[in-house]
Amino acid sequence: AAATLALAACGGNETTTGPTAGSGGETTEPAGGSTEGSETTEPAGGSGESYHIGITQIVAHEALDATAQGFKDALADAGIAATYDEKNAQGDVTTAASIAGTFADGDFDLIFAIATPTAQAAVQAITDVPIVFGAVTDPVEVGLVGSWEEPGANVTGTSDKSPVKEQLELLLQIAPDAETVGVVYSSTEENSLVQLAWAEEEGAKLGLTIETATISTSADLLQAAESLDVDAFYVFTDNTVVSAVETLIGVAEERQIPVIASDGGSVERGATASYAFNYYDMGVQSGEMAIRILEGADPATMPVETSQTLILTVNPDAAERAGIELPQELLDRADETVGE
Repeated sequence: AAATLALAACGGNETTTGPTAGSGGETTEPAGGSTEGSETTEPAGGSGESYHIGITQIVAHEALDATAQGFKDALADAGIAATYDEKNAQGDVTTAASIAGTFADGDFDLIFAIATPTAQAAVQAITDVPIVFGAVTDPVEVGLVGSWEEPGANVTGTSDKSPVKEQLELLLQIAPDAETVGVVYSSTEENSLVQLAWAEEEGAKLGLTIETATISTSADLLQAAESLDVDAFYVFTDNTVVSAVETLIGVAEERQIPVIASDGGSVERGATASYAFNYYDMGVQSGEMAIRILEGADPATMPVETSQTLILTVNPDAAERAGIELPQELLDRADETVGE
């Protein structure tokens, strides 16, 4: 993932950048239950042909919800009619596998898999329908594609590969005396293991020691955060952690230390700052890839894409609650200021 200070594809403010659900001339027909739904998008002036698209998402939180909305809006804006079967695994990888199996047995034109665990489940179960993924950190490392340039098979998509070096540099701007950084991550998310390796490598260059605690579910987050005696917290694009990030933020505020996030939505919820992609824009980018596939492009030869825009988001109110004074230079440079 590239770009200059200007997360946040997996941008800046995931919950406000794009339209809200139901916009763009969409009509939604609930399918019952909180884990799935059916939505039919009929854009004005469409050709009359409608596609059946499955959307599988690992858990509900701002970044991933914005990714899904951006994807649907991209198709609607292009005049493509689609019926969506949307399912949410609620953070459970077994449920994600079950959803993938259901999609494999269904009649779909394309599958959109949001986040690494659901993308892995979809790729393992579905071989005869195109799959586009979004909000995946390193698709090669976790076995989704053969290479970034030539994915192979029926799979391609967009990556939210975090700018770890820049995020840790941001941490040091806010807490220049920090020596230890706490990271809580899910033991079931391979994307977090990839990010941990990056953080340890880049942290060592900056004189930072990464201390970790693992969780299986978001219910473990409080105990894990409290177990770390550190100078700051760094939150990966770990869906289990992000879905309950307020818990970790509460611990940080009690200890008067900053929280650096990898998505702007977490800053809206109380993290100190983030340097991240716009996830709504990443959803749009994924949708544009899906459009090309629906029009006949081969996903096997479509390179994995990354966002070209990173956004600096700060929350002065959150910083004040944690007893932190944000540098004026950082406030002046911020693309998004929330919490005011």
